[in-house]
Amino acid sequence: MGAIDSDAHVLETSKTWDYLEGEDKRFTPFIVTQTFGPELKANDGQSTQHNYWLIGNRPMGKDRNVGTEMSRAIAEMEDIPGRLAHMDELEIDIQVLYPTLYLRPVTDDINADLALTRAYNRWVADISHQSNGRMRWVALPPMRSPNLIREELLFAKENNACGIFLRGLECDRAIGDPVFYPLWEVASELDLPICMHSGNGSVFHHDFFETDTSFTKFKLAVIGAFHTLLEKKIPKKFPAVRWGFIEVSSQWVPYVLCDLEDRFRRNGWDWYENPLKENNMYVACENTDHLDYVIKYAGEDNLVIGTDYGHHDPSSEVLAVKLLREDSRLGKGVADKILEQNPRALYGID
Repeated sequence: MGAIDSDAHVLETSKTWDYLEGEDKRFTPFIVTQTFGPELKANDGQSTQHNYWLIGNRPMGKDRNVGTEMSRAIAEMEDIPGRLAHMDELEIDIQVLYPTLYLRPVTDDINADLALTRAYNRWVADISHQSNGRMRWVALPPMRSPNLIREELLFAKENNACGIFLRGLECDRAIGDPVFYPLWEVASELDLPICMHSGNGSVFHHDFFETDTSFTKFKLAVIGAFHTLLEKKIPKKFPAVRWGFIEVSSQWVPYVLCDLEDRFRRNGWDWYENPLKENNMYVACENTDHLDYVIKYAGEDNLVIGTDYGHHDPSSEVLAVKLLREDSRLGKGVADKILEQNPRALYGID
């Protein structure tokens, strides 16, 4: 078995929207270029962000978070053989692909949301097929068309998808809201994990923190979702669902579990011996985490790791696989679990 990169990214391009069909082509996003005003630096601190997606009346940065360790053609899936060769160099057997644009709320227009969701899923499905299955992917559910979610996710399941993409907040609702129960049922039926990636699907919450750091806006939303799920005992209501929490590190796990244990005891509820394992919950750690400490609380069987491939931000580490294998803090066989066995269990990869 080879290492699985549990968090890699695609960078959407104009070709993503070539998969819009018929009347749905009217929802094709614009790419607009800034020609005046203060310059905004990209995440690498060197280049300048000039291009934006314009969907409806929402402008969203297009080229701010682009990795510098690979060519633009590789990051944007124009050179799939080149990407596979780079994966070989990095000792990665399989990458699990997450979106870039959809880390934020994209549109609240029901018809546009459905059209763009379908186009994105078909674009990534084709990428996966071209990679001979070495690039698996998490699918976007059309959250504003709940009657069509199962149909869209069935397409995804039949085309190499290995998860369902969510953010810490969705449709201006907290993850514990019963409105999401039908989605958990579909996840159970199709054997697809719910993969909550650093991100925010609430227009109100996202825009409220627009001038704040991305930590509050994106990462804390996912950590809060983890807390909510356990406090409301939702994994026990849907025991067949696996839950992933991606690109928020794992350093917070001890704090959140200690808080939850206290709340359980105050309510007279039994606490867990191994909370993550008993609730099918997996957390993507980072090389900079104090893993020997985290493992005392999270256990060895429910941590995975990703490179954040394609991005340039605090979670990005294209050498994550090599660094983890060399990590002297880990006991014998633990790196193999985090790199191979655990992600296969989370994503259902044989």
